[in-house]
Amino acid sequence: MKKRILAFGASTSRTSINKQFARYTAGLLNEFDATVIDLNDFVMPLYSVDIEKEEGAPASAFQLKALIQQQDGLIISFAEHNGSYSAAFKNALDWLSRLEGQVWAGKPALLLSTSPGSRGGASVMAIAKARFPFNGGEVVSTFSLPAFKANFNPQTGIRDPELAQGFELAIEAFRHRILAI
Repeated sequence: MKKRILAFGASTSRTSINKQFARYTAGLLNEFDATVIDLNDFVMPLYSVDIEKEEGAPASAFQLKALIQQQDGLIISFAEHNGSYSAAFKNALDWLSRLEGQVWAGKPALLLSTSPGSRGGASVMAIAKARFPFNGGEVVSTFSLPAFKANFNPQTGIRDPELAQGFELAIEAFRHRILAI
């Protein structure tokens, strides 16, 4: 039986470069059964203690949690909005954190980020890398891709050889960790 990985871009934009990057990365790991999701398929009301008391957690939070628990590993590509998580990802994280157990269920993760700018989502990556273990995730490797449009081709991947080598090392570390499970 193949190991299972879940991949998604932490954005709800229809044209998200982080969705594209997560999908591309999952496609490189053919030895795994990859499920690529869209956060738009897990719509949740804006987290509120009042909503939680009155209505409980939304069904989509339970569905996303169950999907995470079924995986052997996670690939998340973080969109950077004003130096932090996108509102949609932060909202999902808030709801998931209110459910029983750790958000990431102890799963090994490859954390990615990209942006149109020269820092490649470095600010959100620093936040995610620091927070992920507190929410029950194991950060295996990380990679930030700067200047997405200049450095990425959907068919051939990362154009810059030095960046491509760093990306390959991050993927290989993740692959090795998942195969060790």
